Amino acid sequence: MSVTRTGTFRRLSDHFEPVDDSDPHAQRRIRGQLEQIDYTAFASNKAVVAQVLGQADALKFQKLAVAAANARAVWVAHALSVSDTAGRLTPDDLAKLSHLRTTFEELTEAYEALRRMVERGYLAYGA
Repeated sequence: MSVTRTGTFRRLSDHFEPVDDSDPHAQRRIRGQLEQIDYTAFASNKAVVAQVLGQADALKFQKLAVAAANARAVWVAHALSVSDTAGRLTPDDLAKLSHLRTTFEELTEAYEALRRMVERGYLAYGA
């Protein structure tokens, strides 16, 4: 099973790949079925994503990029401010730090997801 690391999450590729190479006709039939399944997923994503998000453009990417950059800066600024305690964080400090990191990571993942939607053709991009 292959593992792809994207940002902070690991996505496992758990697609079944048949090992039996004794029947080339059966393998061809299975590959055809899998292509149909993949196309169904593609068509579904394209229809749903376009309906929910409309069209991607530079402004949408910029808004997500700026939001992620701000979230990163706030997270690190808070970490620097609590670092004056020489590692003695209060539970509230730790909770806020964790929340700020999660916010940054979620915005970063959303940016990457939007980029993947354009890359895979689920979402049209207009400059």
